[in-house]
Amino acid sequence: MERVPLAERMRPQNLEEVIGQTHLLDDGEILRRIVKNKEPVSLILWGPPGSGKTTLARIIAHETDADFIELSAVTSGKKDIMNVIEHAKQNWNLKVRTILFVDEIHRFNKAQQDAFLPHVESGLITLIGATTENPSFEVITPLLSRSRVLVLQSLSKNEIIAIIKRALKDLKKTKNVTPKAIDYLAELSGGDARVALGNLELSLGMGEPKVTPDVVKVAAQKRVPGYDKKGEMHYNVISAFIKSMRGSDVKATLYYLARMIDAGEDPKFIARRMVIFASEDIGLAGNGALSLAVATFQAIELVGMPESNYMLYHTATALARSKKSREVTDLMHDAQDLAKRYPDAAVPLHLRNAPTKLMKNIGYGEGYEWKADFKHGKGFLPEEMQ
Repeated sequence: MERVPLAERMRPQNLEEVIGQTHLLDDGEILRRIVKNKEPVSLILWGPPGSGKTTLARIIAHETDADFIELSAVTSGKKDIMNVIEHAKQNWNLKVRTILFVDEIHRFNKAQQDAFLPHVESGLITLIGATTENPSFEVITPLLSRSRVLVLQSLSKNEIIAIIKRALKDLKKTKNVTPKAIDYLAELSGGDARVALGNLELSLGMGEPKVTPDVVKVAAQKRVPGYDKKGEMHYNVISAFIKSMRGSDVKATLYYLARMIDAGEDPKFIARRMVIFASEDIGLAGNGALSLAVATFQAIELVGMPESNYMLYHTATALARSKKSREVTDLMHDAQDLAKRYPDAAVPLHLRNAPTKLMKNIGYGEGYEWKADFKHGKGFLPEEMQ
């Protein structure tokens, strides 16, 4: 018989067993009211991995006496959706509600999401979608407008510790794990209950009489970063990286750089952002910054990873330490604004090229001298902009 993972065995069966998400579960809050009134509504649960999205969906279905059907958008297609609809029609005839839970709903394309719409509208199914990505970008607007979006938070360190202690009590192993090891497990989890319980299970399986932080370190090896190169975290971390460089905080800059590299981010993507930063945020304060950033991009193409780590850290450190100037950026925006306001302003005659005698006679190039830093008495901007 296949052994059930600890995280699955410890999954809460009712709201009283759920740790965390008090903003949704306290008395009077929406999930508490849904369960109390036994009236499920279509929901989009948006939150990080291991925050309880699947657990809450299952509890809602159980507490409202609904038939719970679970799909994963990673492995399911339109045919699977149609099969669910047929099953829901049978439930409808039996006066049984159907709750369809779609994990990672953001991975369904528009056509697949469209397939839910008429059945959500008619009440045939109650849809609960789970996503780690911002639903504003990943879920179609008509589906969003027919659902309540609930934001789940990463579990706090204390909440993770409470989950670990409850699991140890259930396993009758409260004396087998040191307090420091529990603290370390919570630290490693990154707010993900599944990661915490998975690492706890691995640590207990090491065969040591006592689980210490060193045992956890060996068992857990390395936590998988909660980072999707196409997801919101991708944009959040690169944003923090840029803002840290802008704020000249080297430690923060390199921390976010390390997170991106650790998660397998394309080093050329990082290098491109540094090339832009060199002009946008340093500009005239350090003209060598652009050359360094461009050289880094070229070096990455030439050398490849992991050796390109040196170039990335080198350049990120240099850009963070460099003096900052937004002068080029401000000048660019001013020029763009002028070009929009005066898109058809005539170029002054004295600045026009005069390749023919006729052009010279009517004033083309008049008074202009080919000298370094020559200032024409009539200026250089069109007359209406003077």
